[in-house]
Amino acid sequence: MNQRPGNQLFDAYFTARDMREVFCDQGRVQAMLDFEAALARAEARVGLIPQAAVASIEAACKAEHYDFAALGEAIATAGNSAIPLVKALGKQIAKSDAEAERYVHLGATSQDVMDTGLVLQLRRALQLIEADLAQLGETLATQAKRYVVTPLAGRTWLQHATPVTLGMKIAGWLGAVTRSRQRLLELKPRLLVLQFGGASGTLAALGDQAMPIGEVLAAELQLTLPEQPWHTQRDRLVEFGAVLGLIAGSLGKLGRDISLLMQTEAGEVFEPSAPGKGGSSTMPHKRNPVGAAVLIGAATRVPGLLSTLFSAMPQEHERSLGLWHAEWETLPEICCLVSGSLQQALLVVDGLEVDAMRMTRNLDLTQGLVLAEAVSIVLAQRVGRDTAHHLLEQCCKRAVAEQRHLRAVLGDEPQVTAELSDAELDHLLDPAHYLGQAHTWVERAVAEHFALTA
Repeated sequence: MNQRPGNQLFDAYFTARDMREVFCDQGRVQAMLDFEAALARAEARVGLIPQAAVASIEAACKAEHYDFAALGEAIATAGNSAIPLVKALGKQIAKSDAEAERYVHLGATSQDVMDTGLVLQLRRALQLIEADLAQLGETLATQAKRYVVTPLAGRTWLQHATPVTLGMKIAGWLGAVTRSRQRLLELKPRLLVLQFGGASGTLAALGDQAMPIGEVLAAELQLTLPEQPWHTQRDRLVEFGAVLGLIAGSLGKLGRDISLLMQTEAGEVFEPSAPGKGGSSTMPHKRNPVGAAVLIGAATRVPGLLSTLFSAMPQEHERSLGLWHAEWETLPEICCLVSGSLQQALLVVDGLEVDAMRMTRNLDLTQGLVLAEAVSIVLAQRVGRDTAHHLLEQCCKRAVAEQRHLRAVLGDEPQVTAELSDAELDHLLDPAHYLGQAHTWVERAVAEHFALTA
């Protein structure tokens, strides 16, 4: 079976289908054609072109009329996608209305078409990302509340620290998602703006009708008319890319945590299982964190792409040579990677499998040492901080050397038992009683999520 050449093998793994449709060839071409159709309507409304020409122009502004392969070949010599597309658009219109062909693309420049087309694509991409983030936040909030008091070992420098709760860990993921949703809301007014400046940004070709046309054109496309064209001022796009980078990094953190918790030696939290998921080509027992791999992979790839956007910011004068070109595939690819990461995160978090008994057993791997701080804090109030710290340090060393539980060692230490009863020691060595504000952190993270969603 013949298939069009392309890199399609990994798309389903790394990119959400809806996002790939936004940035496929048809999506790119249609967005540029939407600009041309809206420009014709705007110029007709202010009387620059005949109203009769609009219908013919609009009819030709359908991506299915164009040969993408031929456009691709033409781009190689034209230097951008708008030049051959506008030429093909003119020919398409001329087939039925030679008069209307005269009014295509009047007063605009190639970058107006491409940048505004990109903004239209980004608006759709933003809608998809916002919807997925909201759904992910909802699922994380549910899971955080479900495991709010489920204790597990906190880990610092990859070593057991003091107990935390799984709900608290999930609340950390949730907080990052909520902050990213807030950032997207804040940047939207800056991102969703028209690009319309003509040859050098002055719109001189349109004379006194330039501003009226710009205002109507922006309204037609449901975009904002910015204070001036931004042909070589790329901060809007880079800001969006940077926020996507933060989302990718936050999801990468989620994926990293889950992959570590899935390690055989931990075995506390797992991605949902499914036939054929996470297996090995040779080892039947394997259960690999394939969803987390996408999250970590995207978090690894996006910073490099983002560096391209930042590197392309110091663009020359009124139209850039090469730096603008470096953006064309970069920001769409970031959107696609983040969409794939979100897709996998939704699957992983919704079906999270938790082994609370294994968490309890793991908490006791150090035979009570993770609660040494709890004992030290209480003992310090009775014998002084330095004395208590030194005493607990010696007891911990003895517990390790003798391979005994810290509770047993403390029970044999007269300086400890003189201050703390058996009941007090039992209480202090119970992880469930040393969870601090974990419950509060969950409540706060969930409240912030719902405040943003309301």
